[in-house]
Order: sequence, then structure tokens, then C-alpha cells
Amino acid sequence: MLFRRAVLAGLSALALLPCAVHAETLPNLGGKSVVVVTENAYPPLQFVDPKTGQQIGWEYDAMNEIAKRLNFKVEYQNTSWDAMIQAVSDNQYNIGMTGITIKEDRKEKVDFSDPYMRSQQLMLVRGDESRFTDAKSFAALESGLVGAQPGTSPFYTAVYEVLDGNEQNPRIKLFETFGATVQALKAGDVDLVLTDSTAGNGYVAASNGTLKIVGEPLGTEDFGFIFPKGSDLVAPVNAAIAALKADGTLDALNKKWFLDYKMGE
Repeated sequence: MLFRRAVLAGLSALALLPCAVHAETLPNLGGKSVVVVTENAYPPLQFVDPKTGQQIGWEYDAMNEIAKRLNFKVEYQNTSWDAMIQAVSDNQYNIGMTGITIKEDRKEKVDFSDPYMRSQQLMLVRGDESRFTDAKSFAALESGLVGAQPGTSPFYTAVYEVLDGNEQNPRIKLFETFGATVQALKAGDVDLVLTDSTAGNGYVAASNGTLKIVGEPLGTEDFGFIFPKGSDLVAPVNAAIAALKADGTLDALNKKWFLDYKMGE
């Protein structure tokens, strides 16, 4: 199957900082080792290439470039989404990356980098869905089920912006990965998946009409890398992110992964 990454509604490399950050002004971390953890379940940000078995994606490219510019060595490890924030908080890893939305409650456990990407929450449904067209009509469809990962922004959006504010609402079916929610949607086990535009538009572009987006965006999200509280890596990584924005590297990564990349031909 051919995966073409469409131009994403609401996705942008965020506004440049007032001053461009040049490579010669970036901190030099002296070749130190940095352990970066990810989930590998969120294409095109990070996933395992089905053709090669390699770990690839937007975030891998960005992190590798940050490591190059700051002169540190990356060791990648994997964990599940539900364990990631706590594991980074507990200093099991130096950095976490998996399209993590910057949220105030999460800042109580971890430090965030500056945003590197902005995306919107969208409603992903089957291509032949005609029973509802937006959040209000979905809420009114008492038989309608939504699939979500617990503890994620889509889960809380479903609870508080689409349904009734009850986190135990039986209309919310929980899955371990985002990919599993999409498979359940395709199979008819749920009727709606809430997703940011990064994943949603990619799945639609790859679906040959079997999936579509309905309704208006339900808000915006800024993505950031996470660190243990007080990490001395935050400032250098922020400086590198600013440099990648200023010189067009992030724009080039957006084009590579959301426009040009073909997966599973």
C-alpha cells in the first residue's frame, strides 16, 4: 500500500525566534551519550519501516540533526506510551519523543523543550460514515463509539470536548497504541478516532477512500521533547530547535515526511 503524506492542516514549523541561531553559537556537549526513548508507533514521526525494519521518521531525523549540531551521541530505546512520561520523570531516559503534546499537568513531572511542531485535533472516521458530521452529532449518536489511548490528548478531547466529561464513559474504547485505534475504526469496532493532523491526514491519504476527516478542528497542539525535571539538556536542545527553524531544516523535514515519503509500496 502506498502511504503519501499530505500537506497537514494546521501543521507548521513554529514561528522563528527573533534571532537566527547559527551553528557556531550552539553549545558543544563534547560527545556525551544521550538516551532517547520513543514508542515507534506514530508514523510519520517515528515508526519501524516495514520494508527494512529500521527505525525512521520525522523525529528521528530531527533528533539526529540536533545531536550532530550539539555534538552528542544518541542511543535510542523503546517503551510504551503509557510508561514513557513516568520513565523519563524517573531519569530512566534523558529525552522522550513521540509527538508529545505540551500540557501544563505534564510539566509537573517532566520538562518540555520549546515546541517543534503544531498540529490540530481532527475527527477520523470511515469513508462511508453518514450518521454524524461533527462532534455534536457524534455525541448525539448514542451507539457511536470512539477509540483512544488512555492518557493521551485524543482521549481527553473525546471525554471533555465531544462526550460528557466522564472518563469512564463506556462509549470510549481503550487501546494500547494509536495504530490499534485506527485498525479498530477500519474494522467497524469503533466509529471515531480523534487524532492530530499529523497522523490523521496521513492515514486518510493512504486509505484509498476508506477513511476521511469530518467536522471542524477541535483545537491545536504543540509538540515538544520531554526531559527529567531540571535536565541540563533542555537549553541546548532548545537552541538547536531554534537553529533548525531558522535555517529551514524543519521545513525540509515536513516536506520529506508529509509530502514525499512513500511507505509500503
